[in-house]
Amino acid sequence: MHLKAVILAGGFATRLRPLSCTRPKILFPIVNKPLLQWTYERLAKNNVKDVILAVFYQTEVHIKQHRIPRCGLQVYFSRDPLRKPLGTGGAIKRTEKHVGHDSPFLALNGDTFADIDYSKMLNQHEKNKCTATIALHEVQDPSRYGVTTLARDNRIKGFFEKPSSRRTPGNLINAGTYVFSPRIFKYIPEGRTVSIEREVFPKLVEEHELYGYVHRGLWTDIGKPEDYKELNRTLLDKDGGRLDYKGEGVIIKGPVDFDKDVRIGRGSIIGPYTVLGHNVTIGNFVDIENSILLPGTDVSDHAQVHNAIIGEGVYIGKKVNVREGCIVGDHARVEDNVSFPGGASICPAKEVSEEGF
Repeated sequence: MHLKAVILAGGFATRLRPLSCTRPKILFPIVNKPLLQWTYERLAKNNVKDVILAVFYQTEVHIKQHRIPRCGLQVYFSRDPLRKPLGTGGAIKRTEKHVGHDSPFLALNGDTFADIDYSKMLNQHEKNKCTATIALHEVQDPSRYGVTTLARDNRIKGFFEKPSSRRTPGNLINAGTYVFSPRIFKYIPEGRTVSIEREVFPKLVEEHELYGYVHRGLWTDIGKPEDYKELNRTLLDKDGGRLDYKGEGVIIKGPVDFDKDVRIGRGSIIGPYTVLGHNVTIGNFVDIENSILLPGTDVSDHAQVHNAIIGEGVYIGKKVNVREGCIVGDHARVEDNVSFPGGASICPAKEVSEEGF
């Protein structure tokens, strides 16, 4: 079967600011590989041939600039009209001409990372002969997501979009991956914003046309900085990262991962759970742990970076202390001796001096 997939990449990622001010969430690096590339690789392994990216114009520009390896996939863009976000349902409706009406297709949220077996999910969908199948995943706090209740035959009896924590009917949430039969397009109105979660799924529940596929493997929504860091930690634990850096007096505490052209000065301690992007430069006697440094960042002598995310092309001066929960936006410049309070957030291209705190 010539399987097609729609990737929904139209979100604004407001909770990931300031990092998302300068890149869409789908391009956030996960252990030095863009999230979209991870998605392409998994789709290609599951016999997907065509991918339609449902995006805003700016997201399309960013994706094309990154030139991500397509893994043999044919990639097309379906762009939302300027100044008119279409929502999840409207974005799917807009891909109708690309997808066609011949066979079921995949749709997935571009900001989730999961090792879902799409082939098994498709087989279950075809066995149930239903309009839609949702991948489901069990989480501790389901209030951020759409929550479902299942019948014994995996038919979804109820779908509740982001219920309050007191009224949550269970812990099986919408994991953001779907198999749709082409008749799904009949349920989505044309020419307006449509939430497939709030408008379409409840109708499918009433008609017994919505089923669930329970996924018990790896799944993460990188909607918050804590989730983003935790996903990197999980993959470092899984794969072990790289420990082969050789430098004068450099101490590497695994797991860590380095991209190409990383330079580390003498006496510096890196790790554990640290990711250094392409062309990152670390000075002498620097201490970095539990942190993600994006490409082109320069950390000067005697600086400390603990449990933080540092954007692309950032300059960190001497004896700077970046504390727990801090996020520094792309191309910011932090002068010598600055000590950040925990949880500080620095806008892109901002200059920070000791007097600034």
